[in-house]
Amino acid sequence: MEGEGAAARPVKTPPNAGAAQELSKGGENGAEGAAGAEELGASRDTGDSGVPPARLRPDHDMARLGHGDGFPLKHSNTLTNRQRGNEISALPATLDTLSIHQLAAQGELSQLKEHLRKGENLVNKPDERGFTPLIWAAAFGEIETVRHLLEWGADPHALAKERESALSLASMGGYTDIVTMLLERNVDINIYDWNGGTPLLYAVRGNHVKCVEALLARGADLTEEADSGYTPMDLAVALGHKKVQQVMENHILKLFQNKELE
Repeated sequence: MEGEGAAARPVKTPPNAGAAQELSKGGENGAEGAAGAEELGASRDTGDSGVPPARLRPDHDMARLGHGDGFPLKHSNTLTNRQRGNEISALPATLDTLSIHQLAAQGELSQLKEHLRKGENLVNKPDERGFTPLIWAAAFGEIETVRHLLEWGADPHALAKERESALSLASMGGYTDIVTMLLERNVDINIYDWNGGTPLLYAVRGNHVKCVEALLARGADLTEEADSGYTPMDLAVALGHKKVQQVMENHILKLFQNKELE
C-alpha cells in the first residue's frame, strides 16, 4: 500500500504546561480532517502585567485563545496515511507507545479497541488535564473514533478540568458532523468553559458557517456572552464574518416570525 514503510506522521501528544495551543481550521463537515492549522491560543501566562490576557475578544488577541496552561492541538499540513486510503497511519512500533488519549486523537481505531478491551473503564479515563479519549477525538475531528467511543459508552457530557468539552472543541474546529452527533446525545448546547466560551461562540470565532447553523437549529443561545462581554453577534461583526452574521440574522428573523404566528 502507499503508506507502507513510510515515516509515521507526527504523534499528537497530551497537553503540556506552557505549550502553545493550536487547532485545525477544519472542514465544515469535519469528516476529512484539514490541512494546516490555526493558532488559537497559548498558555494562560500573565505577561508583565500579571493579568491573564486570555479573553474571547475580536482584537489582536483573538488569535490567542488560551485553555488552562495550554492545549497543543495541531494537524499536520500533509495528508495522513488514513486520508490516502491506508488504515495504519503510524508505524506499529510507534503505536505501541501511544496512550489511549493519543490513539483517540489520531483515530487509530484498531489499537484503540485493543486498549478498551483491557477494561478498567478506560473509555472515560481522563488524562492529567481531564481530557477523555472522546474529548481528544472530537477536538481533532476524528468522526469515526467519536462514533465508536460513544457506542462503547464514552460520556459525551464529560468536562475537563477547565470545563473544556467535546462539543466546544468540535465547534471550535468546525466539525459539524461531530457537533450534530454530540447534540443527539443531549449534551448541554450552551456549556461554557473557563473563558466563558460556548460552542456557538467558538464556532462563530472560527467562521464555521455550517457549524453555527447546526447549533442555532438546535437552540443555541445567541445572548450568551464570553467573559470579555462579547456575544456571538458581536464577534461576527467585529471579525467581519459576514456569512456567519447573516446566518444569525436570518435565525433571529425566523424566531420573530414564528413568535408572531403564535
